[in-house]
Amino acid sequence: MKSLLKILCLSLLLAVSCSGVVLAQTDEDGWTDPSVAAAKQLGSRDPIVRLRAAEDLAALSATNQRRLIEGYRLQEKNARVRLALDWALYRTGKTSTLFDVVRALDSSRASQARAYLSTLETPEPLYLFLERANGITQIELLRVMAKVGDAATLDRLKPYAESFDPKIATAARDAAQEIEQRLSQQPPPTDTVTRPRQVGTGEDSPPN
Repeated sequence: MKSLLKILCLSLLLAVSCSGVVLAQTDEDGWTDPSVAAAKQLGSRDPIVRLRAAEDLAALSATNQRRLIEGYRLQEKNARVRLALDWALYRTGKTSTLFDVVRALDSSRASQARAYLSTLETPEPLYLFLERANGITQIELLRVMAKVGDAATLDRLKPYAESFDPKIATAARDAAQEIEQRLSQQPPPTDTVTRPRQVGTGEDSPPN
């Protein structure tokens, strides 16, 4: 009976595998690791599936899959998938690939790169690129700053708002306006004064 059950289980696993459904790896506690499932999809023949898998790994910051991502990046032919893999590598700790994502701002993949960069938690990694870029790349970076910039970004935008290039000046002013509007909608910090707890013998001591 046990042998029959094993055969049935193996047959089921084989059928699921052949149908293209990815089985995620589980740990000792039975939890599914979504990064394993996403990593397996990088081998799909469909570039859309590969792209989504790379984006999922980026969202997960799946550092445990970084070497695998690097391997697929080397052999990837599709430009959009390569960009997604570059972003996944950056999010898993390979900071040098941020250059490749920024460089894509001056290409047919600009909207894809801008969407990735607009999810950064802080504008700090982009300041150096903003200073060295020019033309379309600089304008696209200013658009990203509008999404991720903070109060400190406003000072950095001032020189660009006075640029002789009207497109750069407009992009800088629009970015500053969007940042200011976003900051104005954030609730002000509240100073919460917490009364110190008085430690007694099992109960709070009465006030003096």
